[in-house]
Amino acid sequence: MLTIDAKNVNFYYSDFHALKGIDLEVENNKVVAFIGPSGCGKSTFLRLLNRMNDLIDGTRLTGSVLMEGQDIYAPGVHVDDLRKKVGMVFQKPNPFPKSIFENIAYGLRVNGVKDKNYIEERVVESLKGAALWDEVKDKLKKSAFALSGGQQQRLCIARALAISPKVLLMDEPASALDPISTSKIEELIYELKKDYTIVIVTHNMQQASRVSDKTAYFYLGELIEYADTTKIFTNPEKLSTQNYITGRFG
Repeated sequence: MLTIDAKNVNFYYSDFHALKGIDLEVENNKVVAFIGPSGCGKSTFLRLLNRMNDLIDGTRLTGSVLMEGQDIYAPGVHVDDLRKKVGMVFQKPNPFPKSIFENIAYGLRVNGVKDKNYIEERVVESLKGAALWDEVKDKLKKSAFALSGGQQQRLCIARALAISPKVLLMDEPASALDPISTSKIEELIYELKKDYTIVIVTHNMQQASRVSDKTAYFYLGELIEYADTTKIFTNPEKLSTQNYITGRFG
């Protein structure tokens, strides 16, 4: 079954045509990596999936983006409800200036959850899901800022998991981390796809080849090639894809 189905998506920042006729499908419980040089449209497309581009004045979209069969840009769609289904993890860890526990509980409280036992359960489950529980279970009242960069990023993943999304978007989640923390995030992505559909933007070719089931190569706002990751990295159809992967440009 498809979680995401984008059809003929064009996107504009004022007069700038940032995405051109994108067709892309993402199946349930798969990891899809978006690769391509800076400014090629991959992060713009990622942010379409939870309507974060709505926050920018003068943007315009044509075409359709379906999530579980519903057009998320249709009139009457509540963006807050959409974002409950679509968690987001950014490039740099961005914990709130609160305790570790309250960082995870925050999304539940904002969504009106008052049951203390349920909140505690979700905090524990989310920290376990983000492979962080064993490291922080005795420090839940301490500030999230006391954690290392890699731990903070896993805390942000746990925070996204707490509201039980269907889809997890990751915008270069390991680019600010050291190699050990990066490998923990990659192992985590592999585990999380049992329960979530994951879309990740990465500049790191090796990371894309390690963590994803399918890879989409973007260039100058166009989707040049989209296929199984093994095929993209060993036998791409387009010369442009081959050149990018082998480091001849980009």
